Amino acid sequence: MAFTSPLFIAFLLLVVLATNLSRAPAWRAAVLLAANVVFIGSYVEHPVQLVPLAAFLALGWGLLEAVRRTRSSAVLAAGLVLVLATFVVLKRFSFLGDFVLPFPYLLIGLSYILFRVLHLLVDARQGELAGPVPPLQFFNYTCNFLAFTAGPIQRYPDHAAAAAQPAALDEQRVYAAFARAIAGFVKVGVVSAVFNYLFEHLSTRLLGPAPLAWSVAVPLYVAAAVTYTVYLYANFSGYMDIVIGVGQLIGQQLPENFNRPFLARNFLEFWSRWHMTLSDWFKTYLFNPLLKALATRVTAPQAGPYLGVAAFFVTFLVMGVWHGTTAVFVVYGLLMGAGASVNKLWQVWLTRRLGKKAYKAWCERTPVVYLSRGMTLAYFALALTCLWVEMPQLLALLRQLGLLGGPAAYAGLAVAAGAVFWAWDTAMAWLSPLRAGVLSASGGVVARNLVLAVQVLLIVTVASFFHKAPEFVYRAF
Repeated sequence: MAFTSPLFIAFLLLVVLATNLSRAPAWRAAVLLAANVVFIGSYVEHPVQLVPLAAFLALGWGLLEAVRRTRSSAVLAAGLVLVLATFVVLKRFSFLGDFVLPFPYLLIGLSYILFRVLHLLVDARQGELAGPVPPLQFFNYTCNFLAFTAGPIQRYPDHAAAAAQPAALDEQRVYAAFARAIAGFVKVGVVSAVFNYLFEHLSTRLLGPAPLAWSVAVPLYVAAAVTYTVYLYANFSGYMDIVIGVGQLIGQQLPENFNRPFLARNFLEFWSRWHMTLSDWFKTYLFNPLLKALATRVTAPQAGPYLGVAAFFVTFLVMGVWHGTTAVFVVYGLLMGAGASVNKLWQVWLTRRLGKKAYKAWCERTPVVYLSRGMTLAYFALALTCLWVEMPQLLALLRQLGLLGGPAAYAGLAVAAGAVFWAWDTAMAWLSPLRAGVLSASGGVVARNLVLAVQVLLIVTVASFFHKAPEFVYRAF
């Protein structure tokens, strides 16, 4: 069921209306169960295709109960290994060769179910669950249709609290939720559709069989990388706006997943703003335990910052590899790990050289701010190449760019992006009083309704041009 289709919009309206017929937790849980089943069922043609997913969920719940009852580290370790091994087999990682299930089945949603199951297992071992997790609540939590395909990764206590006591709806809350969802549809149906169209045109030429001159290949590669990055951001953050807005209408408080990531001045800050629930999950369940384990084995004080570098590299490597099952995603993981570790090394080195106070002052200089933002975007955008090429295409692209093509693309994009960020911030600062005056003169009501009307008109207009909005890209990961 495509999120941008009229059928899905009708499905959402029906779920919202049915959910709000009663505030009784049992009723709302039953409606969510039905919605989850219908939503998941829309992705398959035969019930047999759901058997691996059902088995994975049953395995997860059974292991959860075993860990919760025993509080045993050995049971937890065995459970983690078993869940991860089952996930690897079901996701058909390329290194398995022919060792895969011989029939088609549902793959969408497995990655995010994995995060939730692992979170529950670890928290059960640490005694952080208030009590047993009933099977119905386990299913509604792990297979919540709003967060099934691409997150966000909500913690179980937050989900359980909202299920037990949903927030009451009033006019202001309903309007805010509706406006949030409409803004999300604009991002997905307008912005991501336009940039996806541009990206497909550019990438087709870039990756085509005809050889390109170096002077053409480098700017074409930069343009393709930028359009894909904007497409990915608009697509993914728009999806989040939709599900968070709809979630508010049915009493779910889904966590935020984006916080203006292109304001980030370095790679580590970028990942604290982009896909935040994924970053927080890896920080809690991989980075912190790994850093603690390293610190207990290497006790020299001067080694502390470098242990963080190592932990960052491993964490971001695993985070990158999680995005896909083929060799090109290993390259993506290595790039993510390298970006995080080099960023940390640079911070350590410059702080020691300048001192904390001087380093902080240096980072606040306007040229440094905008060049840092440009460099951060450039690195991320070029690393994202691994998400839109296969390994043979990546190798062919590198050969076409030559030894200097990659550095030239990075340097040019970093400087250009920094200049665009500066121009944008300057223009927004200049227009801010005008915007405030319009809102004040209209009391905010006319302006906000006009904005909604324009957004709906944009969605209809662009949809009629493209006929079909792009599907959510992160459902593939």
